[in-house]
Amino acid sequence: MMSETPLEAPIETFPIHKDSDTSGQARKLPPHRIVLILIGIALVASAIFFMRWDWLPNYGDLILQGLWRTIWILIVTVIIGFLLAVPLGLAQAAGPAILAVPARVFCTIVRGTPLLLQLWLLYYGLGSLFPQYPWIRSSELWPYLRQAWPYAVLALSLSYAGYEGEVMRGAFAGVPKGQLESARAFGMRRFTIFRRIWLPQAIHRALPTLAGEAVLQLKSTPLVATITVVDLYSVASRVRQDTFITYEPLLLLAAGYLVITGIIVFLFRRLEKLIPSRLG
Repeated sequence: MMSETPLEAPIETFPIHKDSDTSGQARKLPPHRIVLILIGIALVASAIFFMRWDWLPNYGDLILQGLWRTIWILIVTVIIGFLLAVPLGLAQAAGPAILAVPARVFCTIVRGTPLLLQLWLLYYGLGSLFPQYPWIRSSELWPYLRQAWPYAVLALSLSYAGYEGEVMRGAFAGVPKGQLESARAFGMRRFTIFRRIWLPQAIHRALPTLAGEAVLQLKSTPLVATITVVDLYSVASRVRQDTFITYEPLLLLAAGYLVITGIIVFLFRRLEKLIPSRLG
């Protein structure tokens, strides 16, 4: 009989010290972030001590008004544009030709022409056409149609819908068809399949692109100043015209846009985590 030899315990090549704490190393900031933070602190300090800000109290209310108008236009146009983008994308992805062709033509026109041109066509086109009709001037909508902000909202909403319509088309087409066929096999109705399976997954796939388009929408809002809408950019232009101070208002304008951009990115990242569990 073979003699059994006792197995030796494995030698620990890398002993683990329980007293060692690695959480402190994990919490340390990377070197490049430390450099960026120091640069940001230096820029803020130089802006405070070496630039002119004596004009700021005189334009505080106007700046808040322009900031609110910018945020309001951004939120309204993104919501309206997305509500229009969903049927545009669905029509192109799975709709009949009578719906798919007009949706494709609309997205092509919007994406192929500058937003400034679209804004001017609506404001100077429809805005100069409506006063020629007495029944429009006597209607309850005339106090709104004579202002500039409805045309700004309409132009930005249609522009966002045109771009996001293509994004949603790809998102709808990217959902696996096997899931939709399985849902039909279980007897689910088309609207239920769309609401519980197709739309949530399409939105989840499109969210990173939607976040980028929302940021681009924010960068497009200064165009409304060309039709006399008072937004954040128009306030900076007014300060420059009144005081002949150029750099400080533009620096404050850039800081405002950066803060709003950070909020947009944060909200969309939260949505990426919430949408599958809430709508799926």
